[in-house]
Amino acid sequence: MDRHTLEEMIEMDRPTTDNRFTDMVNSPPHYAEGKIETIDYIVDVLGAWEAISYCHGNVIKYTGSRLFKKGKPIEDAEKAIWYLNKMIELLKETKGKNW
Repeated sequence: MDRHTLEEMIEMDRPTTDNRFTDMVNSPPHYAEGKIETIDYIVDVLGAWEAISYCHGNVIKYTGSRLFKKGKPIEDAEKAIWYLNKMIELLKETKGKNW
């Protein structure tokens, strides 16, 4: 489990160079380095119906055994909620088309 000093945690929460705080749940910077966010690319490549399984897998990942092993259970639970909400959005989009 990663343990950080108070100073390290404060530094991690500092605003980025464009004065916005890093949001590791809704818009992690490593998922938005290109012109579109990774999830948008995945939906574009797989299609909405197949992307539902991708989101479902991430809900399982973030609520499974990793939840307390990585030392960030609140952040991981929030990520699971984010993927569950995306999964619901995709289910609504595909309702009547694929199921």
